[in-house]
Formats: sequence, structure tokens, C-alpha cells
Amino acid sequence: MPTLSRWFIKSGLVYFVLTMILAVFLKLHPTGWLPTSFIPALTPVFYHTLTVGWITQIIFGVSIWMFPRYTREQPRGKKQVGWASFWSLNIGLLLRVLGEPLQTVSPSTVTGAMVVASAVLQWLGGVLYVIHIWQRVKGKAGE
Repeated sequence: MPTLSRWFIKSGLVYFVLTMILAVFLKLHPTGWLPTSFIPALTPVFYHTLTVGWITQIIFGVSIWMFPRYTREQPRGKKQVGWASFWSLNIGLLLRVLGEPLQTVSPSTVTGAMVVASAVLQWLGGVLYVIHIWQRVKGKAGE
């Protein structure tokens, strides 16, 4: 398995565990374990860690590993683009995990900028992934 695939998949697994921990905290809310202000702050984080952190990263990792070769010399395409996608997606997601609750509980220009930067970085990570994988999406010869 390529290193980039392993990093995407292992990161996805870490976010899966984080998502399950968040789910438990969100379910504990009615018992009074969490302040009321944290529930609206953690709900979007839960959905982002689930969809971008867990599902998207597993899909990215497996597709980079399993899709047809790009060329014999570069079987998985340009590694730099793939790594740029990985880091952009993950830095963006970490900014979201930190910035979204802070912006919800105590809005400021800094936390607002963190949320905007997180969205831009996650979008960029997705675009870079598409650029990285695009030419590997092909049919068999003669199709």
C-alpha cells in the first residue's frame, strides 16, 4: 500500500474515533455533563469529522491505492499533488475542529478567520485530490 494511502486511511481512522467520542459527548448533554453552549458548537464538528475526516479520507486513501496506474514511471501520479491534498484537507479540518466551537461560543475575527481558512483549505484539498486522481480514472483499452 502506498505511503500516501496509508496516511489518508490512518487519519480517517483517527477521525472515526474522534467522531465516536464526539457522539458520546453529544448524547451525554441531556445528563448535564456539557454546558448548553457547547452543543451547537460541537454538532458541526461532529459532522465534519464524520464526513471529511472519516469517510472522505478513507475514500481518498483507497482510491489512490486501487485506481489504475498513471504511468509505469509514476504509477500514482505526481506525489507532491497528493501530499498537498492530504495536508490541505487535514490542516483545514483541524482548523474547523478548533475554530468552529470557538466561533460559536465566543465569536471573534480570529476564530471567524479560522473557519474561513478551514473551508478554503478543505476545498483546496478536494480540488488537489481531483487533479491528482483525474487521469487515473480511465476505461480498459478499446472501450
